[in-house]
Amino acid sequence: MSDRRIVVLCAIFIAMSGALSPAVAGQLADDTLPRPLPAAFGNLFAPPVQEPPVKFSLEQVSGGTSQVSNEPEHTGFGALLRSTGSDFVAFPKRKSTYVILAIGAGAAALAHPIDDNVNEYMLDHTSLRKVFKPGKYLGYAWVQGGAAVGLYLIGRYAMEPTEGTHTNKVSHLGFDLLRANLLTQAFTYGIKYAVRRDRPTGECCSFPSGHASVTFATASVLERHFGYRASWPMFVIAGYVSASRLTDNRHFVSDVVFGSALGIATGWTVVGRHGRENFTLFPAPVRGGVVLAGSWTPGGKSRGAN
Repeated sequence: MSDRRIVVLCAIFIAMSGALSPAVAGQLADDTLPRPLPAAFGNLFAPPVQEPPVKFSLEQVSGGTSQVSNEPEHTGFGALLRSTGSDFVAFPKRKSTYVILAIGAGAAALAHPIDDNVNEYMLDHTSLRKVFKPGKYLGYAWVQGGAAVGLYLIGRYAMEPTEGTHTNKVSHLGFDLLRANLLTQAFTYGIKYAVRRDRPTGECCSFPSGHASVTFATASVLERHFGYRASWPMFVIAGYVSASRLTDNRHFVSDVVFGSALGIATGWTVVGRHGRENFTLFPAPVRGGVVLAGSWTPGGKSRGAN
């Protein structure tokens, strides 16, 4: 495999990892209305003139509820246990879970044939390993979990609650990050021990990547709290952490691709009640066939801790 093909592959992987998040896709446009397409693409994505578009409203694909919630009334330990329990119940009930995991599984299947080639290439390039080495430390569960615990404790015990509530923005953020970490780790290790795929080094368990899943879960939570424009660096970091698992010879490309999707699905489950978006699909005729076009209309500004 040539150097150019590997560089292109890594770029595609990092870009695709971020694009897997429909929450991020929704924020690429204005907070309330989708940005119009360039005129050159108008004919391609316009619905047929002779027939009204066939719309599939996936109201629950993001929020799972029609209500836009603010800060939770309580963020104490009891509320953390109850909310985390409800996250485990909500995860398999959300349409977004199956959409995101299906995309991740499909991408992992496409990447599987080149798993060995990519790892062999990475092992031969010491410079790449040096560049990506810090990523393995950023993606450790204790680093991600420690940051969540720190924010939670600071917000809860060192800061005053917002007027009229029992919590504040910082404790709410830590509260959501803790839930996302717990949910992500549980599903990641459950799949690991069910699949039992060997790592490139021959030991168990490789699929999916825990580093990828937990960092993308964190990025998904931050996106809902701060919006895409403020949180996109975390998605870049998550892609960087995921790539570091390849240079460290601990995972295959397919491991980190599916791990990224799993992290987005779990993170979105936690923050799903903070807002609602409507996703509309409609068929549009193109030369030689039909294409499914779509629009993503947020129900309001990205809420998070308001």
